[in-house]
Amino acid sequence: MLIQFFYTLRAARLKVTVPEYLTLLQALQAGVIAGPEDSGVASLDQFYHLARASLIKDETQYDKFDRAFAAYFQGVELLTDFTADVPLDWLRKTLERELTPEQKAAIETMGWDELMETLKQRLEEQKERHEGGNRWIGTGGTSPFGHSGYNPQGIRIGGKGGNKSAVKVWEQRAYKDYDDSLELNTRHLKVALRRLRRFAREGSELELDLDCTIHGTAANAGLLDIRMRPERHNKVKVLLLMDVGGTMDEHVHRVEELFSACKSEFKHLEFYYFHNCVYDFVWKNNRRRFSEKIDTWDLIRKYNKDYKLVLVGDATMSPYEILQPGGSVEYNNDEPGAEWLQRLTQAFPRYAWINPEPQGVWPYRQSIALVQQLVQQRMFPLTLSGLEGAMRLLSK
Repeated sequence: MLIQFFYTLRAARLKVTVPEYLTLLQALQAGVIAGPEDSGVASLDQFYHLARASLIKDETQYDKFDRAFAAYFQGVELLTDFTADVPLDWLRKTLERELTPEQKAAIETMGWDELMETLKQRLEEQKERHEGGNRWIGTGGTSPFGHSGYNPQGIRIGGKGGNKSAVKVWEQRAYKDYDDSLELNTRHLKVALRRLRRFAREGSELELDLDCTIHGTAANAGLLDIRMRPERHNKVKVLLLMDVGGTMDEHVHRVEELFSACKSEFKHLEFYYFHNCVYDFVWKNNRRRFSEKIDTWDLIRKYNKDYKLVLVGDATMSPYEILQPGGSVEYNNDEPGAEWLQRLTQAFPRYAWINPEPQGVWPYRQSIALVQQLVQQRMFPLTLSGLEGAMRLLSK
């Protein structure tokens, strides 16, 4: 069974070696993981952690490992116990309210200050759990506080988002880095990115200069005179800022394709992550985004105007996140996102925003219209024609 698991990991382009596989078998034989005393059988979750620790030495490969593991062991846990009680959360999900368009339109919204002040009052007054209401912090209702219900402009507390209308989110959120080694099944993205090229010859003499060799040989009475010249390299410098998490989860695969193409085509590429809108810090590693912050001012100071700025994001968020201090869904930012977008576009005059959302929905998203205005309509869809248009703009 585990032989096929090993081949599955290799097929997923994970650098798993035979010695690492033997280490996993030795750990299993030694009883490193074991189930309850009454069964003596280890759980699939225990095996997952042991296999990952034994086989994967680079944390950037965890996402690939997770996908390969899930594909190989899909359905295994379903064979264990059919007598367990149905989780209560599953039953609650079936009771979520389905509202008609007329009912949704009748729900009143609050302004930013009123929303924050009302939440403070609710936190002081509420003493018990609520479900299905329109006032308290609860679930499944029309209250602006809670989750699993509907409100056109509320604060999601816990739960999973669905309506994409929360102006703030209070929960611990974990994101994954985009996979920069994804193999593309087409060359179209790379071809589109190649419009942004400026070649120069630099480095040691590694390339044969055929024309000069022919002329030199002829001038040397037929004696071979080999002439070399430095290779050509793309001198374009790109600063890539990518939105991650939340609504961007729907676009992970396409953004990973773009990320892979960028790393392949641009020798001078610097990349960072942000969430929804750029604020006073960005980060390189999503697992340590709060412990290893990078000040946005440092970013502006570090890279000069030679860099072409490319922002990738769906620009789908609450307008407060762009216009309001403290509007970030994750923390109380001192300055609105609009201020930081303006600073970035002033620091890097050659810039473009790539949006993975279908262009047909742009007119129906207020936040997209705001971002378009802030980037002076330099927003392009994540399509081949959109990328070509962005590259033509950046190459001017």
